[in-house]
Amino acid sequence: MPTRRLSLPEHGHAFDTGNPVAERRTWIVVALTGSMMVVELAAGWLFRSMAVFADGWHMSTHTAALGLTGFAYLLARRLRTDRRFAFGPWKLEPLGGFASAILLAVVALYMAGESVRRLLHPLDIQYDQAMIVAAAGLAVNLASALILKAHPSGHDHGRHDLNLKAAYLHVLADATTSLLAIVALVFGKWLHWRFLDPLMGIAGGALICVWAVGLLRDTSRVLLDREMDSHVVRELRACLEADGETRVSDLHVWRVGKSQFACAVSIVAASPKSPDEYRALLREQEEVAHATIEVARPCR
Repeated sequence: MPTRRLSLPEHGHAFDTGNPVAERRTWIVVALTGSMMVVELAAGWLFRSMAVFADGWHMSTHTAALGLTGFAYLLARRLRTDRRFAFGPWKLEPLGGFASAILLAVVALYMAGESVRRLLHPLDIQYDQAMIVAAAGLAVNLASALILKAHPSGHDHGRHDLNLKAAYLHVLADATTSLLAIVALVFGKWLHWRFLDPLMGIAGGALICVWAVGLLRDTSRVLLDREMDSHVVRELRACLEADGETRVSDLHVWRVGKSQFACAVSIVAASPKSPDEYRALLREQEEVAHATIEVARPCR
């Protein structure tokens, strides 16, 4: 007897649509930050301002990190149809954010270390020239932050896009460093407090390190699939067990997009429904984009 082959419809597993607006804006910010980086490094060296020089080095690594952010967007977009990725290449974006967070921490530690050295061995500072450069750096950083922060209404990208969050924290860290540099230079000039310039470098490094740790925590949560304490897990279990008879015996939930999750569920019920019926229940959970369901009767 001839066998009959069962044909099933294929479906894609790229659940995230990307963030093309953020990608374009990131490359604009890369150009702005790179230009200002060159100016600040040269000015900090010439005018002997540790605050401005540190901001220049800080901005150089931010330029690299922002380029990494843009490249992560580009790669995720180019590989969206690549079937080698079980759930699409979206995790390239939080991976870019994780790498940026490491760079952010390295810069913070470098700033603090170099500032301590300048605190112990102070140099004369050309305050007027350094203040002009620091003010220009602050303007560029604030403009970059506004470019990255602005999003079209109706999109939820800004809240869950860890790659974009990394880029935003980098320019925000630059703005903070520039602001601290200006404060240090103003008071240093009028009160002759040369120690304030490296002291602000230490304070800026500490603040940036706190931001880096937070970003490392958020991105590693996604990369390591640490989602079982998410509200989605509680809502999914409550939805399936709402009839009082069904019991979820095994449940795995992981993120496959900025706000999309996949799940694998094992269900036990005395009078079980079909997997399609349980899948229909899950349509109420808008964040669940993909579900694999196994149904069984309880052992007697």
